[in-house]
Amino acid sequence: MNIYGQTIMKFLLNILLLISSFVSFAQTSDEEKLTATVKEFHKALVDKNTISINQQTDKALSYGHSNGWIQTKTDVIKDLETGYISYQGINEDSITITMNGNMANVRFLGEYKATLKGAEATNFLLRVLEVWVKKSKRWVLFARQGVKIQ
Repeated sequence: MNIYGQTIMKFLLNILLLISSFVSFAQTSDEEKLTATVKEFHKALVDKNTISINQQTDKALSYGHSNGWIQTKTDVIKDLETGYISYQGINEDSITITMNGNMANVRFLGEYKATLKGAEATNFLLRVLEVWVKKSKRWVLFARQGVKIQ
């Protein structure tokens, strides 16, 4: 290979490396943004911030609990407003995110402290799967399912 060929190869290799670094940065940035959004959503549940919850959830939300109870978006908001359910704390551990275009699944171990129908607060240790969809430039929760850790 002559000097001209070597120069072209080095140039193409540099372009390829530059493009791959941008792709890696974009994915990391999206994952960091989604992780922050997940934590903000859980904080909104604890704070009963229904305005934030409304903005952070899809209109077709399916919010599944470990006992088989499933709430719609309307149910989640109404049940927080009426005090039917109340979260005193939500802690996430071991968050993993898998991206696929404008969709992502978020898995984590969750420690929930919640009250249902005014009863004494109960602690739940759950494995949680949340499905998030990117609409425009923000992530919204589409589905969630929790399973008790045995």
